[in-house]
Amino acid sequence: MTRVFTILAALIAVGFAAINGAPNANSQSGPGWIQLFDGKTMDGWTPSNDNVNWRVEDGALVADKSKGKGGNHLVTKNSYKDHEIYAEFWTSDDANSGIFVRCDPKSIGAKTCYEVNIFDTRPDPSYGTGSIVYFTEINPMPKAGGKWNTFEITAKGRNIIVKLNGKETANLNNGMFEQGHFTLQYGGGVVKFRKVAVKPL
Repeated sequence: MTRVFTILAALIAVGFAAINGAPNANSQSGPGWIQLFDGKTMDGWTPSNDNVNWRVEDGALVADKSKGKGGNHLVTKNSYKDHEIYAEFWTSDDANSGIFVRCDPKSIGAKTCYEVNIFDTRPDPSYGTGSIVYFTEINPMPKAGGKWNTFEITAKGRNIIVKLNGKETANLNNGMFEQGHFTLQYGGGVVKFRKVAVKPL
């Protein structure tokens, strides 16, 4: 009997360790969180142009083709100041994507917003996946291609914190952009977002 209890205790301990070691994927459904994608429609988003074939497939926002230069952004309906963002994404190894924070919808770019990058093959990897382009470099750069990942982005006052799969990759103190919409970018490859939520702070 003692041996049985010992085995059960060990299994429970392993279970808790596995749970604690995984990225926190449940916080985005707690109090205050607003779901921006229902898995069925694109109603919560406004495309920045008609260059990209965004659509809903298998419960995810998907894009894989562009007919013009400059890519495209899906822009939130509302503007946010202090907020948290939770997103689950999948990209091909060659994809260029990201989440742009505190943007003016009329002027979306890495020098007019905070660009939290998803770009495993960026020519300058110091601003690749997990970085905030032109603001916080990353070394070594984590790879996101070919698997589902999570981004947790907190924008509070001058502080912007980025976590990729639960690990902090960027921590910025900068007051250049104080409020704005956030966007999901398509710049190339295959890009999928299956859950996106925001929590105003």
